[in-house]
Amino acid sequence: MPETRKVKSAKPTPGQKREGRQRRQKAAGAAGPRTLRVKQVRSGIGHAETFRRTLRALGLHHHQDEIAVPDTPSVRGMLNKVRHLVQVREEA
Repeated sequence: MPETRKVKSAKPTPGQKREGRQRRQKAAGAAGPRTLRVKQVRSGIGHAETFRRTLRALGLHHHQDEIAVPDTPSVRGMLNKVRHLVQVREEA
């Protein structure tokens, strides 16, 4: 019976990892990822449980909390869902 060997996958070297990271950072822009300031202006009390969970997932735990979040499509979607409870502005 012939022996079967597992073939190891070629792992990138540390230099290759660094090059990929630098390329991604350059693609993101010189200023880096943008952030948004989000302030909870209305309470989640009396609103659907999904709205309250979305506020928690964003990191807003109390009325008048203000946080900084990255400007990503997933965060934008969450902010759109609770747009009547929060105030959003770009961070300078």
